[in-house]
Amino acid sequence: MTAIKRVGVIGGVRIPFCRNNTAYADIGNFGMSVKTLGALVERYGLHGVELGEVAFGAVIKHASEWNLAREATLSSGLAPTTPGITTARACGTGLDNAILIANKIACGQIEAGIGGGSDTTSDVPIVYGRALQQRLLAVNRARKPVDKVKAALKGFSFGELAPSFPGVAEPRTGKSMGDHCELMAREWKISREDQDKLAWESHQKAAAAYERGFFKDLVVPFRGLDRDNILRPDTTLEKLASLKPAFDRTSGHGTLTAGNSTPLSDGASAVLLGSEAWARERGLQIQAWITHSEVAAVDFVHGEGLLMAPTVAVPRMLDAAGISLQDFDFYEIHEAFAAQVLCTLRAWESEDYCKNRLGRKKALGSIDPAKMNVNGSSLALGHPFAATGARIVATLAKLLEQKGSGRGLISICTAGGMGVTAILER
Repeated sequence: MTAIKRVGVIGGVRIPFCRNNTAYADIGNFGMSVKTLGALVERYGLHGVELGEVAFGAVIKHASEWNLAREATLSSGLAPTTPGITTARACGTGLDNAILIANKIACGQIEAGIGGGSDTTSDVPIVYGRALQQRLLAVNRARKPVDKVKAALKGFSFGELAPSFPGVAEPRTGKSMGDHCELMAREWKISREDQDKLAWESHQKAAAAYERGFFKDLVVPFRGLDRDNILRPDTTLEKLASLKPAFDRTSGHGTLTAGNSTPLSDGASAVLLGSEAWARERGLQIQAWITHSEVAAVDFVHGEGLLMAPTVAVPRMLDAAGISLQDFDFYEIHEAFAAQVLCTLRAWESEDYCKNRLGRKKALGSIDPAKMNVNGSSLALGHPFAATGARIVATLAKLLEQKGSGRGLISICTAGGMGVTAILER
């Protein structure tokens, strides 16, 4: 049996994340992916180098982008003999791809690879509805011109011309992610004030990180931008409090707003991983090691919170690592919504939840808030779905490198009631 190899995070880059229909409105996933992968190639001197795999993903993509990873790889500067695989697990895609590459390295299948993702909510696939699709197929199957005309006109109604847009609701419930998170906020009694405070803090921490140069080597200028255009360092708690509910607009109890929820975003990110021997041969430094990962899912159709799966995945991972929730120097908890972060933390502090849902003898306990998302997170930086995971891996690896030692937790909730988590150490 092949010995398990240690897997190092060598570094990552991303382009600035943007609100949809702004700087990247006309470029799409392919252009953003090529820019990001090309920047990573440039940063680490990988021109013409054959890597074991590029795992890249996108949640919202056109049918023509069926293998986005391979096509972007061919335009990245890497050797054209580098394979590429395109994946999607909603918001966990980028982290999943880093884990996919890490597992291949760990078992000796490859020595190095790139994981990441891109997403656009500007260049979305707008397709024909099913009725018009079937009509066009019938026209295509018809042999004679007269039969084609008949197939095109028989029973035609102008309603068939209505386009079909990408789904924004869970197919099983018909509710959006925000609708589900509103239910979670009520269940866990998360106040509007606490949500707005977390969102405000995210903007303040991200702005401070830019000012001290933390993102200088992580964010590659693109399309005239050198930082995320979502970031609002001048926002105030008063401004956030003035916003109206974005999802529950009728009951009078809605607490999720445009200010304490992630905006629709465009962007891409990528992270380079390798074995210790491969990095040494190329004179590259390891920032941190990926040591553990875990995925989980919850039964949101029958009452569990849609975004609560990380509360299940993290304790499983802690048990595998033989450590506690408090044994971390940094916590990178993806901010899909401020309420979702607060629900997760409250669940880990709940004796009842940890006993009856997680099967544990006692609560996992609380974390030090000063160690959580120290450079801001998705509420301030944006959340291009498949790009968030690699952004977080690169951020956490740099934090651990700067500290010189330590351990960091990554927790990402996803649509479909799933969660992807990982541990980085140095």
